[in-house]
Amino acid sequence: MATQHSSALAAHRDATPHLEVLTRDGFCIIPDLVPAADIALLSADLDDRFAATPFCEGGFYGNRTKRFGSVLKRSRYAAALIQHKLILELAQSILGPWCDTIQLNLAQALELHPGAPSQFPHRDQDMWRGPVGELEYLINVMWPFTDYRSDNGTTLIWPGSHGQRAVAEEHGVGPIAVECSPGSAIVFLGSTLHGAGANTTETIRRGMIVSYCLGWLKPYENQWLVYPPEVARGFEPALAALVGYQQHKPNLGNYEGRCPSILLDADLPDHLAAIDALRPDQAAALAQFLLEQERGSAPSLHDG
Repeated sequence: MATQHSSALAAHRDATPHLEVLTRDGFCIIPDLVPAADIALLSADLDDRFAATPFCEGGFYGNRTKRFGSVLKRSRYAAALIQHKLILELAQSILGPWCDTIQLNLAQALELHPGAPSQFPHRDQDMWRGPVGELEYLINVMWPFTDYRSDNGTTLIWPGSHGQRAVAEEHGVGPIAVECSPGSAIVFLGSTLHGAGANTTETIRRGMIVSYCLGWLKPYENQWLVYPPEVARGFEPALAALVGYQQHKPNLGNYEGRCPSILLDADLPDHLAAIDALRPDQAAALAQFLLEQERGSAPSLHDG
């Protein structure tokens, strides 16, 4: 039922109707968001890497599953998905109230092989031990490279298990096996209970999970190691910013007191002056403090 309801939104390419479903149900399906041919090109670029990647170890990742990150280095087609305008609008709408900037949290290609059991149901926000039910920490996007079906281990989602229901660990009315094809996207909140299903077929289920998180959090994938300056210099500025080459106000994630985007300059000088990067409220408070100090009325550090 949820799939049919979301399919009715296929004609829309503004974020609003999808955002309504996402905030209500904790997930939404956006059919035919990109051409399936583009997905096929990206998948083909990753064939060799999938072949060379060993199976994961551990019950959570799954010993019949292959995973690897740093996809922006592995295919020129990955950026179009990671920077998709509608997806970024959804991410900004969900996360924007809680941060100055959003950032890429993870871009991971994965294969679920025949015989893979169901994954442990989980909420991705649990990687950070912050308050539950008060804010969203991240938003996820699953991009299928093959058909995602109930029998080959498509993502299982518990509708309505997000937000305040995560406090009491309520499961909503699910789970639902979310079925869709390459070119479509499954979007779900970090507070939504989910997990991969079991692959009971003889074929591989392949896709990519991309997530975006609050800019002041430590990301799941260490973006600065995955995309060091010599790699990020090949990205357009907006993409470089998304993977961490931007400063989160106030002064968070700086390099020598400056926005880390300066590292994209190969001729960076050895000595730099630190520059304030404050939120508007902080800048206003500082301006008032400096004005009062000039007038001789600023409070002394020794007072009290």
